[in-house]
Amino acid sequence: MPFDIAEHLGAVHREVRNVERDGQSAKDLIASRIYDTDINDLWEAVTSPERIRRWFSPVSGELKLGGRYAVEGNASGTITACEPKRHFAGTWEFMGHVSWIEVYLEPAGNGTRLEIHHIAPHPNPHWDTYGAGAAGVGWELGLLGLAEHIKRPADDVRAEGVNGWETSPEAKDLVRAASTDWGQASIAGGDDPDQAMRAAEATRRFYSGEPPLES
Repeated sequence: MPFDIAEHLGAVHREVRNVERDGQSAKDLIASRIYDTDINDLWEAVTSPERIRRWFSPVSGELKLGGRYAVEGNASGTITACEPKRHFAGTWEFMGHVSWIEVYLEPAGNGTRLEIHHIAPHPNPHWDTYGAGAAGVGWELGLLGLAEHIKRPADDVRAEGVNGWETSPEAKDLVRAASTDWGQASIAGGDDPDQAMRAAEATRRFYSGEPPLES
């Protein structure tokens, strides 16, 4: 079953802010989308290991305040805050680097808004190369999977994505558009336009399996 890429791209709000975290400068990437479900269902979808694995990735550990978690093949961390049906937060530890995630839920009309903040120390070499899209595009793929999961919660949406779809022209179109949109969000957040769009192209190439840009 194909994913609705056009609907997704128009539904996501993207923002990049310069902030301070733990006494150091940082970048706050914000991705949000409204889902056609109530807050109870959406909270369960983003906190239940059994449901998370069907749209995002298998998650193990203690999913409670102070618990350690691990996303299969990706990051691990500690859950640092939890207000059921409203908010949770944690560290995001990947390849020796620590950043932070914060997730908020709130009613929005007849649906529920999910807002993800991914906060990373800045400056850093990874940002110089890939910019906001490095994390932004990854979260967008998750938000797309979540949208499909809400529509058909019994299906293994993640398996549909990793079994061929991620290398399809449709997926590459999504990566191209999302990378560009995150570059524009970075520019709106104060980054140099040329650098931001070069980083957006580097991100597109990475997610599309193409050779990196030449230095």
